[in-house]
Amino acid sequence: MTGESSNRRILVHPDGPILAQAAAARLVTKLVDVLAERDEAHLVLTGGTIGIGMLAALADLPLRQAVDWSRVHLWWGDERFLPGGDPERNDTQARDALLRLLPLEPAHVHAMPATDGPDGPDAEAAAERYAAELARCAPAGADAPAFDVLLLGMGPDGHIASLFPEHPGTRETGPSAIAVHNSPKPPPNRISLTFRVIQAAREVWVIASGAEKAKAAGLALAAGTDQTVIPAAGAHGTEATLWLLDRAGAAQLES
Repeated sequence: MTGESSNRRILVHPDGPILAQAAAARLVTKLVDVLAERDEAHLVLTGGTIGIGMLAALADLPLRQAVDWSRVHLWWGDERFLPGGDPERNDTQARDALLRLLPLEPAHVHAMPATDGPDGPDAEAAAERYAAELARCAPAGADAPAFDVLLLGMGPDGHIASLFPEHPGTRETGPSAIAVHNSPKPPPNRISLTFRVIQAAREVWVIASGAEKAKAAGLALAAGTDQTVIPAAGAHGTEATLWLLDRAGAAQLES
């Protein structure tokens, strides 16, 4: 099943495992195409069950060798502000699922700071450090790369990255990266990209599966939904927006 609205496409797969495999194959093809046009590619990773499942599917895909991974910069859309190597961190899960297998350039892996990093438990300073890293790799006149693909998971409440419904971060228009406190989902302290940076990505892909995501997906894709109420409604790229769902997650979409 495929739906389109302006530059938005909705692709529905039979179930979560097939969704993860299809998204992995799609990502390889996209990266190969980007690297044929540009010297480097900038990819933003996401966590969550289906996000990490997609990375695990990519690890099992021989076609991943078609990508020159030394020219790919990896970023994260958000992170749990925990010690480095903590199993709950998105970057730890990504390394375990896929990154350890790839011939990456270490300097191109831009993990968000941890509580045992140079800023210690100061989440604001850690977010500023990540914003500085984004700016360092940005083109002239910008404070962040124009990401070629920015992957996002979505929670049952419609949150993306660590932008939660009606939480202060959804109204942030200044920095590229922010500290998030009192998160409704543990742990309470996080770092997140802001809507401004997410919406400046060339392509944004929202990957969601399961019946518990169906209501949020339906609301996010309905016309006129406020991104401060359902943050996933603000997930869109400058060139393309893909919603990659399974049948259960797409159950409440409008015809």
